[in-house]
Amino acid sequence: MNTQPPAPDPVDAIAAQWAVVRPDLDTLPMAVFGRIYRLAAAMRGRVDKAYAPYGMTLGEFDVLATLRRSGAPYTLSPRELTATLMITTGGMTGRLDKLEKAGLLTRNPDPNDRRGLRVTLTERGRDLVDQAVGAGLERQREAVEAALTEEEAEQLAGLLRKLLTTTA
Repeated sequence: MNTQPPAPDPVDAIAAQWAVVRPDLDTLPMAVFGRIYRLAAAMRGRVDKAYAPYGMTLGEFDVLATLRRSGAPYTLSPRELTATLMITTGGMTGRLDKLEKAGLLTRNPDPNDRRGLRVTLTERGRDLVDQAVGAGLERQREAVEAALTEEEAEQLAGLLRKLLTTTA
């Protein structure tokens, strides 16, 4: 873990530019969210690379992981998946098509709604997501441990939870 004070980053430069042209602005919220956005983009790339050996993207992993976390029988409706993952129905359909073609999930008629479908994780899909989740977590762990103590990571997680629950 690096104990040196952090060097200025691109968000600092952006805030400094605003301070020159609009000194009346409080750019602290920009500093918080600018870093969240940039961190999310950077980690998305790292985690995507972790899932690539398993033949999936982060978005595809999210579908499989959502089904896996739902517990046996690992079945949800496309609507439940879409709501959980916050993507469009069109985006979900594309992911489901690819994952079904790869044999990682199945889509079957909903026995309780003849217009509905149920998406179920296959055994192969469950095995694959169980392997991939460890690889993604390892990338995230490496990033956290390179910059933060365990106490700092817990504090940051709590602060982000607080921010998320008041803005969502």
